[in-house]
Amino acid sequence: MRMLVVNADDFGLSPGVNDGILEAHADGIVTSTSLMVLERGAGDAARAARGYEALSVGLHFVDEGNLDLDDPDQAARSFHAQLERFRELTGRDPTHVDSHHHVHSWSRARLATFSRLVEPLGVPLRGQGRVAYVGAFWGQSEPGVTKLRCVRRPFLLHLIRAEVLDGFTELACHPARINGDFSSSYLDERAVELATLTEPGLHEAVEALGVELVSFHACRHAPPTMLL
Repeated sequence: MRMLVVNADDFGLSPGVNDGILEAHADGIVTSTSLMVLERGAGDAARAARGYEALSVGLHFVDEGNLDLDDPDQAARSFHAQLERFRELTGRDPTHVDSHHHVHSWSRARLATFSRLVEPLGVPLRGQGRVAYVGAFWGQSEPGVTKLRCVRRPFLLHLIRAEVLDGFTELACHPARINGDFSSSYLDERAVELATLTEPGLHEAVEALGVELVSFHACRHAPPTMLL
């Protein structure tokens, strides 16, 4: 069976991002999100998520910039601090773990360190192999070069048709309401992502491809497939 988690990164970054992600869940195909616990909108995001029981919420680990994440001890201190903050905000453990700009997987050694840190939680870590990852639903093929076709419906359905295979797959996305409350080199693309992910009939179109939309709640016991 082909099962797809559509995960929205950057939850907690700003009110506009929070609103966009929750809209993409309530009115679209987003099934999961990842919370940035150190950002100013994290508290509001965690409170709002309590009203959406079907939405799984994971930890979007952020490199604080003052630590060497290639040092296992420093990585562990930062991870555990953000994990405890996640628990304070949500009252529960994350359903999955990933990171901003994929910093946890910049090297094989770093991925192995984070795999050991996440293992006691029993949840998937992006890049570990328990859940396949698709990151091509992204509107910039290279920094500063926008290709909005890559975040529109035809390309999204192409990705799902071609890259979602048997088992669990995660497709990352970054929807947001753009209202001037945060700055980013990736802005207009987020608005297009939101429009695409909430298009009428999209859920049915995904199911017509033989793909079931699920959240990370369903992936908890997926076995590792990558040797670290």
